[in-house]
Amino acid sequence: MRKNILITGASSGLGKGMAKEFAKQGCNLALCARRFELLEQLKSELEQVNPNITISIKVLDVNDHEQVFSVFNAFKEELNGLDRVIINAGMGKGASIGTGYFNANKQTAQTNFVAALAQAEAAMEIFRAQNNGHLVTISSISAVRGFRRAMTVYAATKAAITSLSEGIRIDVMHTPIKVSCVHPGFIRSEINEKVKTVPFIVDTETGCKALAKAINKEKANSFVPTWPWALLHWILRIAPLSTIRKMS
Repeated sequence: MRKNILITGASSGLGKGMAKEFAKQGCNLALCARRFELLEQLKSELEQVNPNITISIKVLDVNDHEQVFSVFNAFKEELNGLDRVIINAGMGKGASIGTGYFNANKQTAQTNFVAALAQAEAAMEIFRAQNNGHLVTISSISAVRGFRRAMTVYAATKAAITSLSEGIRIDVMHTPIKVSCVHPGFIRSEINEKVKTVPFIVDTETGCKALAKAINKEKANSFVPTWPWALLHWILRIAPLSTIRKMS
């Protein structure tokens, strides 16, 4: 069992939901995000869920790359090692390319990919030193194709995350270090709360139960919830652009 789990972007949405699931399973949690007051509230909630686990919280802006390394190492010292790191922090700002929203698109690119790279570097340094650990990246079903409008840059960063994860996985083949990339379908969270009509969307709790289950299986790639995304991601790869256009 992976006992000590670090989750970034843990103060809300999928990060918060996954923290609750792993608390139920008796895992010690290292939780970080930008909003400390929300982390404090979450810690109180989790202590009610399971009073027998250790919960450590720290402020972290993943775009402060030096802070990523220092916070991860501080968590490692506090918990006497990390068994799993879930790179979850991300955002979905953006608009069609060339429509005057470069700063929003750049912010998403930096947070979802460059900051994820910093988190992966920090986690893998710890795992390589331990010769053990489980790196989990949260990609998206949108990684399989390009999408339009606000999803253009978001989908591109998620495709990059999937590729990055595979590269790391190849690098540590035949070692005790595992690398999993999880591709959520449409799960209701802060990142999409303003989007009204989304196909096959599930509530946060349902989605996070599926995420935790997939993560514990430690498969290289998973698509959750299994229905319909385990099948639908293959169809999306070959669907005509007119179909993809309707989805975004």
